[in-house]
Amino acid sequence: MLLNIPLNRLQKWRLKNISHRNFIYILSLVVGLVSGLAAVVLKNTVFYTHYFLTEGFENEAANLLYLAYPLFGIVITFLFVKYFVKDNISHGISKILYAISRNNSHLKPHNNYSSLVASTITVGFGGSVGLEAPIVLTGASIGSNMARVLRLDYRSITLMIGCGAAGAIAGIFKAPIAGVVFGLEVLMLDLTIGSLIPLLIASVAGATLSSFLMGKSVLFAFYALAPFNLENIPFYILLGIVAGFVSLYFVRANRHIESKVSQIKKPYMRLILSGVIVSFLIFLLPPLYGEGYDMLTDILNGRGDNLLNGSLFYYVKDNSYLFLLFVVLILAFKVVAMSFTTAGGGIGGVFAPSLFMGGVTGFLVARTINTFKLADIPESNFALAGMAGVMAAVMHAPLTAIFLIAEITGGYEFFLPLMITSTIAFLTINFYERHNIYSKRLADRGELITHDKDKAALSRLKINKLVEHNFLTVKPDATLGELVKIIAKSERNVFPVVDEENNFMGVVFINDIRNIIFETELYNSTYVRNLMFMPDTIINLDATMEDVAKKFNETSHYNLPVLNNGKYIGFVSRANVFSSYRDLVKEFSQD
Repeated sequence: MLLNIPLNRLQKWRLKNISHRNFIYILSLVVGLVSGLAAVVLKNTVFYTHYFLTEGFENEAANLLYLAYPLFGIVITFLFVKYFVKDNISHGISKILYAISRNNSHLKPHNNYSSLVASTITVGFGGSVGLEAPIVLTGASIGSNMARVLRLDYRSITLMIGCGAAGAIAGIFKAPIAGVVFGLEVLMLDLTIGSLIPLLIASVAGATLSSFLMGKSVLFAFYALAPFNLENIPFYILLGIVAGFVSLYFVRANRHIESKVSQIKKPYMRLILSGVIVSFLIFLLPPLYGEGYDMLTDILNGRGDNLLNGSLFYYVKDNSYLFLLFVVLILAFKVVAMSFTTAGGGIGGVFAPSLFMGGVTGFLVARTINTFKLADIPESNFALAGMAGVMAAVMHAPLTAIFLIAEITGGYEFFLPLMITSTIAFLTINFYERHNIYSKRLADRGELITHDKDKAALSRLKINKLVEHNFLTVKPDATLGELVKIIAKSERNVFPVVDEENNFMGVVFINDIRNIIFETELYNSTYVRNLMFMPDTIINLDATMEDVAKKFNETSHYNLPVLNNGKYIGFVSRANVFSSYRDLVKEFSQD
């Protein structure tokens, strides 16, 4: 209550002195700065945790600590989430899409920090996942909760979610354009000036703060591109196809493993099993440790053979064919390690793993072509194009992938191969998967409506807010004479019939009894139970407004009865539903 007093004063001052548009611009700047700061904190914390834990590991020998670190990190994360957060915080971007679709863009306040802490533990100790989804959820939550505290409307809260996500992406990669495109392409925000300018402000704020506070060794960046050769275009097309099928494997293997692990009923059994598998895989294949950006940096700088460092298979370093087989193993098991990390209780996203698998895919294609002397192609360029290709296909976001890789490399002259590879990879997976990895779970449950503005508007309508209660009820044993007296008092032409316990028995329409309503000799001998009928369409109180609208479209009824466990509640009218719908569509369309 005490907090409401200064907020009320601030609200009055703001409405009097600052226009809504200017206030949105100011708020987007604040959200972008705070989200960018969160990205800096998370990235630095994980970087130095990783550095502290693995400093001094020998290049030529497998280290037994790889068997302990990931399991320990997943266990600590699980305990933190279970006993401190007490909420499911996995699959962060899916949670954002769900909040926009079904929860009025409301994200719980603990999301401001919970994913940040949990992912630091998971990834810092080697969990084979990325930091991007947790930091995007953190940024989105910051935007959502700031907007809610300031009592903004749904459209503005949704826009602040986008600003928080854009600021986080821009901050963690120092890539402001990619941050904007991510908000438009993945979160499906409207492409209008009213949304584009705040997204730009938030992205630039996050990237600028990141540039000031984050060291170059922490950021993933690469600047030494080989010249683009037009003669290599057929190989980039080939890479796009390969990246598309790698992405298909990525998505389906992830879904299959998480589904199978979720069938284990005992959470501690899931935890131990998953942690042991992840630790064992990382012990065998050290490049699977953490996000994998260190290995990508080696590949991009011409040190691809370093993938063998710290591995039991270090002895194959001088055998080109066995080395290619080792790279294939990394590609095959990265998604396995990632899926068991999240299924067991670790917190992280698929953003970095998709970039890692893309980079390894591009490197593998280029090294294979060079090994068999089919051509002489630059491995670093193909690794970058592969990163864009797999990311574009997994996320169904080719523009985000193109601009992200272009920005982190400073290589806008590399646009053409990025576009070729990303587009073909996206088209390849699109034959098999209609939805991206984030939205698939929601689409399967019918909860994905961020891509459909009609559904988005209907989802915000709640049936209990639209029920009309001014329909006079009548008992089934009432006589026609008693019904006539009720009709004289009513403003409606529909009369619900209920028993003594308010159970719904049927309805009487005045048009159906118009021919006998004035025949007084029937008043005492005709009963309501002889005049009523059960409607062919009934609405339950827990029905969605999408279902209600569909039933109105399929029938000619103007009013439908609403029940709760068989008890009469009221009626919902066609006019009221579609009037409220039009008002919300107008709100969605305002710029």
